[in-house]
Amino acid sequence: MGRRRIWVQLATFTAVSAVLLVGVPAGYFLFMYGCGQKEDGLATAMAGDPVLGATPAAAEKGEPYRGCDDDDLFVYAGTDYRYGGTRQSVLDHYRESAQANGWRSRPVRGDESVSDCFTKRIGGTTAYLTVQGPENGTVQAEIVADHARSDWC
Repeated sequence: MGRRRIWVQLATFTAVSAVLLVGVPAGYFLFMYGCGQKEDGLATAMAGDPVLGATPAAAEKGEPYRGCDDDDLFVYAGTDYRYGGTRQSVLDHYRESAQANGWRSRPVRGDESVSDCFTKRIGGTTAYLTVQGPENGTVQAEIVADHARSDWC
């Protein structure tokens, strides 16, 4: 009977170890990993911000997008569009549009004449609006945020 008890204890130890080493991480990835409702709600709020639809008058209709990075849980929403104007005209446009929609410009850095990054509270966290381009005639206006309150610009 003593040998049987040792085998039962060994089997129990092995089963518990297997659950802890394999089951717990697998459960995390199945039930906890990645973006969820909280991030989806933030993406929806950011995508609905009027500044993303406020492109310069001469711009073509943009291609909106939104999503979430499953690894880092940062959320993004933006638009890409064709524009033949200058970088300065894009920045001037977004400075005016962003301020009209409650965004604040971050201080100018280095050799910038106008900031290309703006902040605003959206969905209970600080969101960051950045503007890139025009590069090869394309402008990208994007809002990025996360619930960890990272600084995106």
